[in-house]
Parts: sequence; structure tokens; C-alpha cells
Amino acid sequence: MILKLIVPGRGSLVSSAPPSYKGHRYPAEIISHCVWLYFRFPLSFREVEELMLARGVLVSHETVRRWCAKFGQAYANGLRRRRPRPGDKWHLDEVFVRINGERHYLWRAVDQHGNVLDILLQSRRDAKAAKRFMAKLMKKQRRVPRVLVTDKLRSYGVARQELMRSVEHRSHKGLNNRAENSHQPTRQRERAMKGFRSAGAAQRFLSAFSGISPHFRPRRHLMTAVGHRAEMTIRFAIWEQITGIAGLPAAA
Repeated sequence: MILKLIVPGRGSLVSSAPPSYKGHRYPAEIISHCVWLYFRFPLSFREVEELMLARGVLVSHETVRRWCAKFGQAYANGLRRRRPRPGDKWHLDEVFVRINGERHYLWRAVDQHGNVLDILLQSRRDAKAAKRFMAKLMKKQRRVPRVLVTDKLRSYGVARQELMRSVEHRSHKGLNNRAENSHQPTRQRERAMKGFRSAGAAQRFLSAFSGISPHFRPRRHLMTAVGHRAEMTIRFAIWEQITGIAGLPAAA
């Protein structure tokens, strides 16, 4: 079934097929709720299992892990398709993360509104790594920005000169708070998980996490309580659409 949703102020009609739950013993409402708990809050799989047990649902932490691996990225992709068109000012930044004691770098791009455009985990932060990330970003966005904002890392300048020669480049540490602030939820989650075990697992988790977590983190400090509740109501409605539980009969 194709689901359609019109959200005021969110652009034109969006339609897509939700993930298939064929072959799963548990209903879509339970699967999507477990995935939401794991990616929205700094919880372990065992903690999600315990929360579900408190609601009378018996599900193992290993089952929750498989659900998150299978549906997390699909849900993140569905949310990204429903976002407004990204802004034309891109902020790029990189932060180190330790994986099994080795330093890696998480490259992140956000627009001027704080929307995450893309992430990429790499072992280096040289010009080659910067070019790889910019090329991936351009391919995903299918365009170049009006302005590129970075810190003083020279690798950005080299990559911009080769890939985005016509784009204005502003290189100043104080201008890049938007991208630096977007790392905070990742840092929080990294501490809760006690680090990542492998680069591949980290990339898969962070790709889904960067698509799901921000959806439920509106800029609350700019909203009234009433406005925040209204915004969250809309966002939960979108979540129900992309997970395929909208319109399902309520549980008895």
C-alpha cells in the first residue's frame, strides 16, 4: 500500500511505501516503537527490552537489535524524504571518535537550519578524506551550496578548490558552531554505548541515528510549550506514516 501525507508548511505531497513486516511475529506497532526507543533515547537493547516488559510485551534484546539493524535505516530514509529542501548554506565539521582504541573521524554536514545533510566515518582527516566526503555529499544532495562554512582545517580548502570551485568558502572556527553543536547528541550516545566496536557498525548506527534522532529534537528553545506540542504531534504523525502504522486498527 502507498501512503500519502500532506503536512502544513512541509512542502508538497509526499508518497512512499512503508517497510514490509512480512514474516515478523510481532506487529508493526511494537517493532517501530522499539526502534524509536533505541534511536531516540540513550538506551541499550537490554533497557529497551526492560521497558517493553514493563508494558507487558515479551521481546528479547537480541530481537530488538535485529529490528534496529533491519528497519533503522529504512525509517531514517523515510524521514529524510519528508524533510523540507535543505538550505543553501552548508556547515562542515569533523570530530574524532575512538573505535577499539583507534582514532577515527566523523565528518558531518548540516545546513543553516541545523538539518543533518550527511555523515561519513573515516580513518583520516586529510584532503583525500575531505574530497571523499564532499563528493558523497554532493551526490546525495544533487547540487552544490551557495556558501560553504568550515573550520580552519586546510583539507576543506583543497577539496573545495577541486570540487566546488565556484562556491563561496568561509573558513573560521567561530562561524561553524552550527555543525559543532550537531555533534552533541552523537557524543551523548557514544558515551552511553561505551564506544563503538567497529567502523562499519559505527557508520551503520550513526547513519540511522542521524536520520531518526533529529526528527524528534525540534529547536524547543525557540518554541512555546503549546507550539512544541503541536510540532511534536506533526512529527509523530510523520513517524507513523513512514513506519506504516498509520491507519492500523488500535490494539484492544
